[in-house]
Amino acid sequence: MNDKRIDPSPSCKDDFDPESLDCDSARRRILDSVSPVRGFERLALRSALGHVLTEDISSPIDVPSHTNSAMDGYAVKGDDLLESDFHEFKLVGTSLAGKPWPGKVKSGQCVRIMTGAVMPKGADTVVMQEHVKREGDKVLIGPYQKPGQNVRKAGEDLSVGQLVLPSGRRLTPADLGLIASLGLAEVTVYRRLRVAFFSTGDELRSMGEPLKTGEIYDSNRYTLYGMLKKLDVELLDMGVIRDAPDALRNAFQTASSSTDVVISSGGVSVGEADYVKETLNELGEVNFWKVAMKPGRPLTFGRLGEAVFFGLPGNPVSVMVTFYQFVLPALRKMMGEKCPSPLTVKARCLSKLRKRPGRTEYQRGILETAKNGELVVRKTGNQGSGILRSMSEANCFILLDKDSAGIDEGALVDVQPFSSFFQD
Repeated sequence: MNDKRIDPSPSCKDDFDPESLDCDSARRRILDSVSPVRGFERLALRSALGHVLTEDISSPIDVPSHTNSAMDGYAVKGDDLLESDFHEFKLVGTSLAGKPWPGKVKSGQCVRIMTGAVMPKGADTVVMQEHVKREGDKVLIGPYQKPGQNVRKAGEDLSVGQLVLPSGRRLTPADLGLIASLGLAEVTVYRRLRVAFFSTGDELRSMGEPLKTGEIYDSNRYTLYGMLKKLDVELLDMGVIRDAPDALRNAFQTASSSTDVVISSGGVSVGEADYVKETLNELGEVNFWKVAMKPGRPLTFGRLGEAVFFGLPGNPVSVMVTFYQFVLPALRKMMGEKCPSPLTVKARCLSKLRKRPGRTEYQRGILETAKNGELVVRKTGNQGSGILRSMSEANCFILLDKDSAGIDEGALVDVQPFSSFFQD
């Protein structure tokens, strides 16, 4: 070589790469490129937990369906209550939940009533049983009771025709109870998303196999499985694919023929055995393949026929960070959900965080409440992209934007709790 100069290309060590998209642009490109899946299913209410509604649910009835008591006590006419004195009432009956008293309350009368029982005609107020003195059919009620108290009006919660849950909502346990209160036994939801995933790398071995020099156990498929399982999608685990163009080509074709989304880990960098990008170009299309983030810059997004493709990095932490930040929002949109952003909160940082400008960083942290009630966060030690323990010990991401030059101890930082990524 006569010319001994080296013009280095941007590497994963560099904080600026002109070919890298910023995180917000990458996320917008992904979300603009995906749509909810076609197809829906009608499910029994108990089977619909975690699924996403395809249509609005409106109330066919008033909830509650009748005006009822919010307390165990005595139903009276509010006009009979004396603001600053005691008053004696005559007990004329009892109204139980499911067994209303059939009569009409007159002035000076009261009815023993239980929580949820229908308010008797003529009565509009309930006095708590703890606030009265009873002797036989005589009930003494003291001052400072308010007309209309302790009563739930018919339709107070929901009225006929009122929107209860909008389309695009992922159903929670509370939603199931709410729908049940309307008397609806079934709901219409988007069909389950079908997702194929696999790891690439000749160095990867399965659990139980002995390791030779240079080999490692495949952890990425297990973290991917765990994150995908929380979404309740249909999974196709294709195992480990060899670092060979023909093997990767076959995997791509098999996965894309039967699923909505294909996710690989590894093989998206610029090494001699990294074939994901070129194979995707051959069989489909590449939208982008680098993001200005740390960890996780070599992230490939594109399409394989009708299937959406994500090529995640090979480092274990990078797999999880890129999944949370880019894959998860896309999957939620494809499932029909209205893609809310994860919760971001401010916390006092108890660690000094080193960073150079150029890339958005997602450092792993432990978020907790201090004795004074303030939210505080500290990093989980070494932040290397291969140290999966940093994710296992963490419960949040500490966000450092691309222009940040680091954070001093005691500064306020933006934090994303892991719990906000998945809706329980």
